[in-house]
Amino acid sequence: MTSVIHVNLPQQSYEIAIASASLDHLGQHITSLHLGKKVLLVSNPTIFKHYGERAIKSLEAAGFTVATSTLPPGERYKNLNSIQKIYDSAVENRLERSSTMVALGGGVIGDMTGFAAATWLRGINVVQVPTTLLAMVDSSVGGKTGVNHPQGKNLIGAFYQPRFVLIDPEVLKTLPVSEFRAGMAEVIKYGVIWDTELFAQLEASKHLNQLRYIQPELIDTILSRSCQAKADVVSKDEKEAGLRAILNYGHTVGHAVESLTGYRLLKHGEAVAIGMVAAGQIAVEMGLWSKEDTERQNALIQKAGLPTQLPDGIDIAAIIAALQLDKKVRDGKVRFVLPTQIGVVKVTDEVPSEIVEKVLQGMQANN
Repeated sequence: MTSVIHVNLPQQSYEIAIASASLDHLGQHITSLHLGKKVLLVSNPTIFKHYGERAIKSLEAAGFTVATSTLPPGERYKNLNSIQKIYDSAVENRLERSSTMVALGGGVIGDMTGFAAATWLRGINVVQVPTTLLAMVDSSVGGKTGVNHPQGKNLIGAFYQPRFVLIDPEVLKTLPVSEFRAGMAEVIKYGVIWDTELFAQLEASKHLNQLRYIQPELIDTILSRSCQAKADVVSKDEKEAGLRAILNYGHTVGHAVESLTGYRLLKHGEAVAIGMVAAGQIAVEMGLWSKEDTERQNALIQKAGLPTQLPDGIDIAAIIAALQLDKKVRDGKVRFVLPTQIGVVKVTDEVPSEIVEKVLQGMQANN
């Protein structure tokens, strides 16, 4: 069964198609978009080994000429050096303005391919084919592209929407357990910020920490409801003028922790989980959210096998300093997304620094 979600935008609307075994029909799916015949498939060696040949075969069967560019896996390679490699492949294969970059991989590959497509020849087509849970439910949708700067995450980037997103749940079967858990952090996020029904279904599931223990129907629900939530928010606010900021729930502290640990110690979803615990507790301290609801959130995070405490040895003062480098800082004030009830959050820059410090101290591993 194919589920199709529409992302309605003033400049360029597009569809997200969710269907098992759809990777073998990638070429057919994008033929209807009337793109040029040259395609650059960007992936990493691990993903390419699993799915590269299938994607190429499907594209070639539909009449596309396919070149490839493989980049090393991992957040620490999400930088301008990797973008240069994509550009080099684009030159070598003489990509034109009608050409398309296809991102086959997780969030890192999707973000970098999107940014390369946004900036090559001032913008060429990009199609997202996410292969991790995190990329399926979050980063492949909405047009945020970019790379990290040594001083902070995603500081270099552009809003650039894909022409199409193809999600094949079957590819999750080769996803390492740790990557699946990292993706569940973003799923839980949607439950807290937007979708009480999704939150309830996650609570009702006995397991959230491994794909093999979760009912296929729930996986379908997770993918469709998460993508729908993001599509709803992005359709209302494409470039984060207001509402879209709620998608950063858990990311303020999360990004700071990621950059301070050199993008090596924690996966993005693990850092977001820690950030959601912090934001939830800040909301409790400020009287915005009930202790009961924060405990419900934290129970889901733990059920997904995700961390709820800061890594050993991380300096609280360094986290607070790193928060000032966040993209969402306005007039020197850090903006936090804080929950007020399950399914509802608010954005505020009125969080006293002493509350942030108190909450972070309470999350230290030795407490």
